[in-house]
Amino acid sequence: MMKVFRWLWAAATLAVLANGFRVAMYVVPADRDQGDLSRILYYHVPSWCGMAIFFALNLICSIVYLALRNRNKVIALKADALALTSAEMGVVYCLIGMTTGSIWGRAAWGIWWTWDARLTTTLVLWLIYVAYLLLRRFTSGAEMRTLAAVLAIFGYADVPIVYMSTRWWRTQHPSPVFFGGPNSGLDPSMLPALFWNMAGWIMWGILIVSLRYSAEIRAQRAQEKAAVAALEVA
Repeated sequence: MMKVFRWLWAAATLAVLANGFRVAMYVVPADRDQGDLSRILYYHVPSWCGMAIFFALNLICSIVYLALRNRNKVIALKADALALTSAEMGVVYCLIGMTTGSIWGRAAWGIWWTWDARLTTTLVLWLIYVAYLLLRRFTSGAEMRTLAAVLAIFGYADVPIVYMSTRWWRTQHPSPVFFGGPNSGLDPSMLPALFWNMAGWIMWGILIVSLRYSAEIRAQRAQEKAAVAALEVA
């Protein structure tokens, strides 16, 4: 049943992504000032939204793991598996966001990168979660999961800093498009492309996380069986 649901979800995801591309490239008009360069927004913004969603999920699951690791091992390990896979997806989205932003910056500003507050705090955020994944990759055991959960909680503290950076400091980055005060927001004609792509890319993230979660649960079970076998031999 789960396999059927995933195939249906994958098909729906591809359909939404394809329609999002069609609307973004051929339906909505080009921006009056930026021209077709503005179309990168329809992939840049969804990547940031996906990053925020999956890093928040990683935070919640890390807290659940710390709270339950000594009381309910089964739920704690499931939360840990979801924390890992959501962090992986968040790192991917963060990288896509920085890459699309750099492409836009090269065309709009003439430079690929500038060390302003928004870009610097975003790079720090990405490096924190890469460190989280490296910790998960090269260490093992209950101590690793605990340290990773603590690091995840620490790392998430940078998410609101990234979001507020353009409000707290003067940066080269454009002022907030959404919730930025008077004259912020998008023209209504641009919203369909943004919403279709946001839905499609978040659906894609959910699909990948579900696949990785299943693989991580299988890996946990294999580790438990190997540990039991080792004890029996001993």
